[in-house]
Amino acid sequence: MPKNDNMLTILWMLNSGGKWTAKQISEKLEVNIRTVYRYIDALCSSGVPIISDSGHHGGYSLLNQFIRAPLLFDMEEKKTLLHATVFAKEAGYPLSETLDNAASKLKMYSNQEQESTLNHHLAGFEVISRLVTPSSQLVLAELEHAVEKEISVEIDYRTNHEERPKNRTIDPYGIVYWNNKWYTVAHCHLRNEIRSFRVDRILLIKRTQMIFKRPEAFSSREFFMKNLLPDLVGKEGLVSLKIEGRPEALDELSMHWFLGHHLQERTSNQAIFSFEEKSIHTSVPYFLLSYGKSIRIIEPQSVKDKLVAIASELMEYYQH
Repeated sequence: MPKNDNMLTILWMLNSGGKWTAKQISEKLEVNIRTVYRYIDALCSSGVPIISDSGHHGGYSLLNQFIRAPLLFDMEEKKTLLHATVFAKEAGYPLSETLDNAASKLKMYSNQEQESTLNHHLAGFEVISRLVTPSSQLVLAELEHAVEKEISVEIDYRTNHEERPKNRTIDPYGIVYWNNKWYTVAHCHLRNEIRSFRVDRILLIKRTQMIFKRPEAFSSREFFMKNLLPDLVGKEGLVSLKIEGRPEALDELSMHWFLGHHLQERTSNQAIFSFEEKSIHTSVPYFLLSYGKSIRIIEPQSVKDKLVAIASELMEYYQH
């Protein structure tokens, strides 16, 4: 471990309370005692008030617990941060190795009792998410670098409607994790507009020599959500969708990432949504199809007709 990390570890150990002998510190850091003495001298020279008591119950301690928050975290804060690393890793966070190092330090800069408590908490905490492919993690790492350094990248990108990928140059403004998938919000040179790109559809990524400047106060999250779930307040020509069904099915519909955004009214046995005419006859019927007979469309009739048409197509497809 680098010298600076070792010295910081000593500070954490001394701040945890009680006294630490040079032998205990050397065993914790896996260095010899003479090295510990050099670290202690260096810390004292930098102004850290370390008290050295000799004798059978002697050891090193800090004067009045010299360093406190925000540098140090209490147990609840440490537990929360470690739980957050589990979520991030499971989501395919691109800097997973650095994340592991940070988590290790949180546990390392604790006394034995605290470390045991943290390990016990982690043993009972699990997150199950979709696995991110190794290729996507490499792309994410490159995008993270491009966002930080404001460097344009060249990508081969394949949309859902195209068999062959298209080469594009983009300026990545940010990275968004939504609904178990990673996206980058970027200015596309080909379209000359800001767009979102799914990371798993980026087949190849390459750094360029071009740099860009992200717009001031630009929010990738706000742009992404605005395009995903547009604001319908004040829009004309909206169509109401009335659905009856089992309470649990209506609950799921009301909390659905897309349908829930359009919820207007909910009673014990009915939910009313408001959509643009285009979406109510395209994406909405496919969302409703999976609920089967647990729901019933009251109106409009056109949505009923669309569901019948989809079901007929599926029946015909699987009969041949």
